[in-house]
Amino acid sequence: MSVPQHLSVVTLGVRSVAASTSFYESLGWQRLSGSENEISFFQVGSVVLGLFGREALALDATVPDEGSGFRGVSLAINLATPELVDAAVASWAVVGGSVAKSPHWVFWGGYSGYVADPDGHLWEIAFNPMSPEWAAPTHS
Repeated sequence: MSVPQHLSVVTLGVRSVAASTSFYESLGWQRLSGSENEISFFQVGSVVLGLFGREALALDATVPDEGSGFRGVSLAINLATPELVDAAVASWAVVGGSVAKSPHWVFWGGYSGYVADPDGHLWEIAFNPMSPEWAAPTHS
């Protein structure tokens, strides 16, 4: 059997579900109706973003809840223009996120920066002129 090439949900382990939910809502994101006190869900394109307690997520996966720093993964938001990238990065910082790398033109021909949520989860916010249309919504 092959595994379907499909991503349904990305779940981030967070220190406080309430605080992280508030952060993402401050970006203008709408919490889905299936959310509860212990877990929040947000529709992000065709994928759902889940926020779940870090310790509870580690327990559920039966792995240790330890370690910090670079996790070897980032999430990405592709936008239609460099100006939308600048605006999104600025909004992220205003609501309590941090700018890990200010947006600038990069070697692959795009415009990109990195931000982190309050738990340190990295998000790349980018304009990629070679990106397929589905990967770069025209709204912010």
